Amino acid sequence: MIAKSFKAIDRVFSFFEDWTIFIAVMVGLISLFVNVVLRYTIHYSLAWSEELIREIIIYTTFIGCSAAIKNRSMIRIDALPQIVPSLKKSLDYFSHICTLGYSVLMCYLGWQMAALQVETQQSTIILGIPLVILYAILPLMGGMMFIRTIMAMWEDFTGQQVDK
Repeated sequence: MIAKSFKAIDRVFSFFEDWTIFIAVMVGLISLFVNVVLRYTIHYSLAWSEELIREIIIYTTFIGCSAAIKNRSMIRIDALPQIVPSLKKSLDYFSHICTLGYSVLMCYLGWQMAALQVETQQSTIILGIPLVILYAILPLMGGMMFIRTIMAMWEDFTGQQVDK
């Protein structure tokens, strides 16, 4: 029952991560390419392109955190488990618990930041994108990281792969 639920969640999250990151990066590449062509051909630069790239980098970084947990490619120091292999499992669980704490913190603080943006109704300078949309990525990322970490812990505990 849990394995089926995790597989369904994994499919939904993977679809969301893959396609939103793909679309965001493609939009960013196209706008950056157009900006470079305009800059070097007619000496005109698009100011909105640079702002869009900045927002895309922020978005893809945060959504990529969830994908990194799925692929088990989060940055961590693994010198101690290599020196003392018997500590590997306990250090993995410690790492998971730290990630869970971080994701809860991101949900809480991200929600507060998004609520503050709703109150102040701020937007980006050039494109006029409401900042609440950008700050809403924080609790979304925190929730996705939390669920992905629970799935990784379950995989470690049971030895079953979620995505297979």
